[in-house]
Formats: sequence, structure tokens, C-alpha cells
Amino acid sequence: MGVEVMWEKTHLRVLDTGLRRAAENIALNRTLLECHQAGDSPHTLRFLRFTPCALVGFHQNVEQALRVDHCRAEGIHIQRRITGGGAIYFDPGQIGWELYVDRRFLGTAHMGEIARRICEAAADGIRRLGVDARYRPRNDIEVDGRKISGTGGAFDGNAIMYQGTLLIDFDVERMLRVLRIPAEKCSDKAIASARERVTNLRALLGEPPPLARVQSALAGAFAEAFQVELVPVDDLNPREQPHFAQALAEIDREDWVYQRHRPAGGMPLLEAVHRCPGGLMRAGVMLDEARDIIRQVWITGDFFVNPRRMLVDLEASLKETPVAELEANIHRFFDAYRVEMLMLSREDFLQVLRKALDSRDPASTRAQTHAAG
Repeated sequence: MGVEVMWEKTHLRVLDTGLRRAAENIALNRTLLECHQAGDSPHTLRFLRFTPCALVGFHQNVEQALRVDHCRAEGIHIQRRITGGGAIYFDPGQIGWELYVDRRFLGTAHMGEIARRICEAAADGIRRLGVDARYRPRNDIEVDGRKISGTGGAFDGNAIMYQGTLLIDFDVERMLRVLRIPAEKCSDKAIASARERVTNLRALLGEPPPLARVQSALAGAFAEAFQVELVPVDDLNPREQPHFAQALAEIDREDWVYQRHRPAGGMPLLEAVHRCPGGLMRAGVMLDEARDIIRQVWITGDFFVNPRRMLVDLEASLKETPVAELEANIHRFFDAYRVEMLMLSREDFLQVLRKALDSRDPASTRAQTHAAG
């Protein structure tokens, strides 16, 4: 057994976990984030790759985001990330990078500034490969206006996991058939249009660069941006390994993957969509129309909030809320709840729920008013 490194604040561990199943990569996310928060992991840069899979964001509903039957028929694994954001398709033609650090390492506690600092460093790493990559808020890296990398983060106390993907080679057509989008967007014309919005290193450079060169460019850029020394390692440390085994047992399960379901019940579900700077929000409201009381709400989307359980707590706080008190209850919740949101506000949650309520059949609203009178 080797001697464990004595980690300094100026060290950045570099860990390449290779090509893995989606469940293993997501379990490693949880392991490294929670172990870093507990003081059992040093600052870490991880490189990773996936066998073919479709990943939904932490707050998304699988059936709304993906073509589940197509994924199963094609042997594409479905998993749920621990980070927010939208659904994405992964295969070995992409490389992932992840930073596990704390807020002091980055010199800021603000979500938007954290994204900017990390994404600008990643863009510098991609430029070292010979392409003019630039950060575009809220969380993309582009080359001449075409996306080459998407990013996102998760927080656990003072610990931060911020991750990105870099498109080395990419099958746009397969991605469009995995994601749940209108059929017309899978036409030849739509596929050509999607290719114009996304690019990859093979297309830009004529051939895919070696993985080792990509990793070296990104690692060097992060080391320079944050003034740290890179320390490569081969595996998890002894404290992380049992944590990973437990995380994998919990994540490699359907109840983790399919946890964001529509509410079940005999009452109609009023639904709405709201697009805002922080992402796309969807809401469902189960309404007791006879009493004008919200029985249950359901919110999903591709946004980023910290802590991740904020949505569950908000939904619980709105159960059995009279419609007339919805706005006051939402303000009361956010006044008392410590939450960080990326380009998102309490007004966005209020707006999507109002839109859902406004989708009621006018005839039923008139009948209710008449009965009350």
C-alpha cells in the first residue's frame, strides 16, 4: 500500500476515473462532493467518460425530458444527476471534467461568480487546443457562437462540485432522438439547424485530439487560474472507497432515477411552463376546485438552486394552500429559507404557479363562482 499524500491548500488532486456506466459516475459525484464537505477529500479535478446514457437534471421529470422507450430500445442508460440543468446525452465522444473545491478556493461565495471563474478557466483550457472558446453566461462555453461545452454545479455546505462536458466528437441526430422534443425538430432540416448551434473538436480541428492532450490542457488552465500545483493520483482514497460503494447502491436504482413524478390523485392537474433567465420551469397544480385549495404542487426544470432539496421543501409548504393565499405563502417560505439561485427569483416560482392556475377551464371557474354566490 502506498503512502498517502499530505495535501496542502495549494494542491489540486487530478483523478481520471475513465469510461464508466452512468450510475457509477453519478455515485462518484456524490462521493467526492460529500467527502470533500466532510474533510475526507482534498481539492480535486476529475476527468470522466460515459458509456451511452441520457442524464436528466436533478429537478427534472424523466418522462418529460427523455424518450424513455427509445433509450431502452437502444440500450442507452438513464440516470439522474445530482446537479441541476437540463437533460443531456453522453457517449464516449465526450469528456467530462469536474472540480471539487470549497468557496475559499474560488475566492467567492456567489453562484454566478463561481460559474464565471470556473468557466473562464475551462474556456482557456479549450483555447490551448487551438480553438477560440469563450464563456457565455449562464453556463455555456462557445466557439464562434456554437456551443462546445455545457456546465453546471452542486453545493453541499461549503463544498462545491462544478462540472462540464467537452464535445470531442458528437452525434447530433442521436441526441435529438433521445431527448423529448417535438417530432418536427428531428427532421433533416432541424438536425442541420442543430449542427449549426453545436460544434466539437473533431469538426474544428479536422481530427479529435488525444484524450491525454485534452486533459493536460484543461488541467493546466485550472492550475494557472487558481494558482495550484497538480498532483495526479490513480484511485479514490481509503475514506472515499466505502462511501462510493454505498452511494452506488443508492443511485443505481429506479426510485432514484424516477423520483420526480407527477402527483397522483383523482383531481385534475393544471400545468404550465415558464421560461426565465435561470432556465425552463414546469409546474403542476392539483386543485380542489370546490374549495379553491391547492392540494399539491409539482415543480421541475433545468435550473440551479442550493440546497437541492429546496424544491421538495417548497412543494411541502404549499400543500393545502388556499389559492387566495398562494402569493403570501411563497413570500413567507422564501423569507425564512436560505437558498441560492442562479439567475432565478421567487417571482419565477410564483409566476409559473399562477400560469398553471390560470389554465383552468373558464367554464369551471364560472360554475364555481355561481355556486359560491
